[in-house]
Amino acid sequence: MIRVLLAEDQAMVRGALSALLRLEPDMDVVASAADGQDAWRLIEQHRPDVLVTDIEMPGLTGLELAQRVRERGATCKVVIVTTFARPGYLRRALEAGVVGYLLKDAPAEQLADALRKVHRGGRVVDPQLAVDAWSEADPLNDRERQVLRLAGEGLSAGEVAAQLHLSQGTVRNYLSEAIGKLGVGNRIEAYRLARQKGWL
Repeated sequence: MIRVLLAEDQAMVRGALSALLRLEPDMDVVASAADGQDAWRLIEQHRPDVLVTDIEMPGLTGLELAQRVRERGATCKVVIVTTFARPGYLRRALEAGVVGYLLKDAPAEQLADALRKVHRGGRVVDPQLAVDAWSEADPLNDRERQVLRLAGEGLSAGEVAAQLHLSQGTVRNYLSEAIGKLGVGNRIEAYRLARQKGWL
């Protein structure tokens, strides 16, 4: 049996994915989580073969979760299932050790086939997205990305500094670097452009 853990913040989608995978004779959904932090706790508890995760979730994003799986040496393979056909997301996912990247509008049977393939050691990536992903490199580093994401969500420099345990001056420097690298006029434009490219 392929032991699967689901991480998806939308309850209806999580339930549908779980129901679909439970129909497969060789798959067992051992647990599901509504956010990235809970998913990590469940990974440690259940040791699944495959983690199926969305990208945008509270707590930890799917990409941050994938990075943690790799950094902490968890043995599960990570497959992202998302609505975001953004090349920047795919590029970052592959860099984080993700072995599957599917879009939610793909046929349902494709997911089960993909999980079997990654479980056997293969890789499954949406082909057009793979071509697009290597056309434009992400100029931001991890810290610039974190600061820009929080600032774009409306937090002040002081609030971002407190959340990331940095000084306000350091936060302003990261924002300034990100704005310069993206060639835009302010943090809002930088946030919009980075989101559109899938770099956040």
